Amino acid sequence: MKKLSLIATSAMGLEAIVGKEVKDLGYDCQVENGKVMFEADELAICRSNLWLRTADRIKIKVGEFQAKTFDELFEKTKALNWGDYLPVNAEFPVIGKSVKSTLHSVPDCQAIVKKAVVEKIKSHYKTEGWLSETGPFYRIEVALLKDIATITIDASGAGLHKRGFRMDQGGAPIKETLAAALVLLTKWNPDRPFVDPFCGSGTIPLEAAMIGQNIAPGFNRDFASEAWDWIGKDKWDLARQEVEDKAKYDQPLDIQASDIDHRMVNIAKENAEEAGLSESIQFKQMQVKDFTTTKEFGVIVGNPPYGERLGEKREVEQLYREMGQAFSTLDTWSIYMLTSHEGFEELYGKPATKKRKLFNGFIKTDFYQYWSNVRPPRN
Repeated sequence: MKKLSLIATSAMGLEAIVGKEVKDLGYDCQVENGKVMFEADELAICRSNLWLRTADRIKIKVGEFQAKTFDELFEKTKALNWGDYLPVNAEFPVIGKSVKSTLHSVPDCQAIVKKAVVEKIKSHYKTEGWLSETGPFYRIEVALLKDIATITIDASGAGLHKRGFRMDQGGAPIKETLAAALVLLTKWNPDRPFVDPFCGSGTIPLEAAMIGQNIAPGFNRDFASEAWDWIGKDKWDLARQEVEDKAKYDQPLDIQASDIDHRMVNIAKENAEEAGLSESIQFKQMQVKDFTTTKEFGVIVGNPPYGERLGEKREVEQLYREMGQAFSTLDTWSIYMLTSHEGFEELYGKPATKKRKLFNGFIKTDFYQYWSNVRPPRN
């Protein structure tokens, strides 16, 4: 097994959560803006793709160097050990980005990296003529930041937020990776009730159910690196067997999900069924103002409407007031709401215990956290 430099990419604000997940898998890591870096072996590519709930992608860092000229970019890219990663028939498109760098033309940088890799592959495999590119898929990225080029290969394929079972979604779905992060931030455990009163297509309760039963988020999908011979089918089989062995399918869950829109509730039910989690979540059509419960020590997590669109703001503000009234008697419950509305606390009727800045796509939001002061009795 060889040591690889791996990067788990992350949305802004989620880096520390991704870092904790990487550590929980048993790998020491370094957390930076937008990424978590760790040194590991081939098996870690399989495990991190399957298990990381809040990361966007897993990438292999092939090289990093200063590049202020196109010649420098070409020669240093060509000098990398491409034969360790790419077979002679690899399909390898090159994507790129450039921030605050002398080489600011991304198409030119992509073309030069492509040419350099082609030259190295031909030399490594002692072949002439065109490369067929009919084999396994390796997407290469050249990312330039302040004249430092980082060259990576994407080991995930489709982004990790694609869990492989979403049948349908509403108009403003929350990304699965962010939904998982919201649940993890609450420190909820499956012995406690969990409620999402704005469930939409069911993303948050589905992520909670998978966390509650320790089901790996990538259990139901394929990854680009599964076709790479140098990792090998045996390692993927081993990682998938670990996923199966660690799942707690019999763990009982008390998860309730509701939405004002009956069509969204039906979509959420279909998504839960496709994920094999329909027995674990109770769905119902309901307005948040009608929420009542006799249960104790539960957690409520919601991504309510933000009132970003013209004409919705007044309705949304009324919704926040009604929510505050409905939840005002839940002394033993902890409540967590994600919204971009800056007047949320005033409308809700109570200052949050803590606020955390997060991005829902490109929307800057706050995660308002209301912690219960009442501790559950020890069993």
